[in-house]
Amino acid sequence: MDKMIKTISNDGFFRAYALEATQTVAEAQQRHQTWSTSTVALGRTLIAAQILGANQKGDDTITVRVQSSGAITMIVAVADTRGNVKGYIKEPNVDYKRGSTGEVLVGDLVGQGWFSVVKDMGLKTPYTGQTPLISGEIGEDLAYYLTTSEQTPSAIGLNVLLNEDETVNVAGGFLVQVMPDAPDAEIAAFEARIQKMPAISKLLRSQDQSKAILDAIYGQDQYKILEESPLAFHCDCSKERFGHGIQSLGDGEVQKLIDENHGAEVTCQFCETTYIFSENDLKELLTHD
Repeated sequence: MDKMIKTISNDGFFRAYALEATQTVAEAQQRHQTWSTSTVALGRTLIAAQILGANQKGDDTITVRVQSSGAITMIVAVADTRGNVKGYIKEPNVDYKRGSTGEVLVGDLVGQGWFSVVKDMGLKTPYTGQTPLISGEIGEDLAYYLTTSEQTPSAIGLNVLLNEDETVNVAGGFLVQVMPDAPDAEIAAFEARIQKMPAISKLLRSQDQSKAILDAIYGQDQYKILEESPLAFHCDCSKERFGHGIQSLGDGEVQKLIDENHGAEVTCQFCETTYIFSENDLKELLTHD
């Protein structure tokens, strides 16, 4: 089962999240039938949303949107505070060259654009933050967003590794942040340690990836586990919800669907679930005012 482990250093100056998200990304790939580059780009964005969702409370939701001028023009992921995430990529069938290490290259296909975060905290107007994409690799773009838009210096590692048949082998990541009272000397020493960490792709291949990530961040036994919670791909769509959407078109449009199409078929863009509305279903949506 996918999970997130929240930790803090023994001295209380740093915190880190380690995420195992293989099943989450594998389900997203299966639902959207994504090709290699699209799988990695979508997977990284889903993990980024789960990281941000973990910093929220209650019924808040986080929407991460990557918009660009490249071959991949739009990725959207929505996460809640309980580790659930859903998402889609506008171009699911993108497959590009790999680097010398065999990793899928994403930044070249994303290109220039914007990394946007919308926080719905139940207020009248959701909070929206936006920063330019600095690499298109998603992890670096999330770190830049947190540092620039939320003034929270952060180190991020995200990746999705594929099997030879392009299915998901392993996916995960980490977030590291400095606590407000950390001394400058401690920060400098910690930053030097982070820069010497093995690549996230290497850490994800470890037998116990979360422990490998956390040991690399802090040093062995130099941290305390605060919480462990599940992660999952989960879409909250339903036939009832789409029915309300159809009803909102007005009786005239609903009657047109009945007369011309004798029904309706609606597919959720987040999870590819298709809902069929028969003529009788549509007739029940008429308000008859």
